Amino acid sequence: MQQFLNEKEVSQLTRFALSTLRNDRSQGRGIPYVKIGKAVRYSLNDVNAFMESHKIETEGK
Repeated sequence: MQQFLNEKEVSQLTRFALSTLRNDRSQGRGIPYVKIGKAVRYSLNDVNAFMESHKIETEGK
C-alpha cells in the first residue's frame, strides 16, 4: 500500500516552507498531490521522485 504524508510531514522531510508547498499547489507546480475534501496528501513516492528529479550531479574531485 502506498504511504501518504500531510503537508507538515512533507515540509519537515523536504525542508520546504508550508507557504512554498501551498503556493506551488495554487500555481499548479511542485510535488503532485491528492486532495480529498480539504485534506491535502502527498504520496511518499511522488515526494521522493520530485526531489530526485531536481538533483544536480556534480563532478567529484
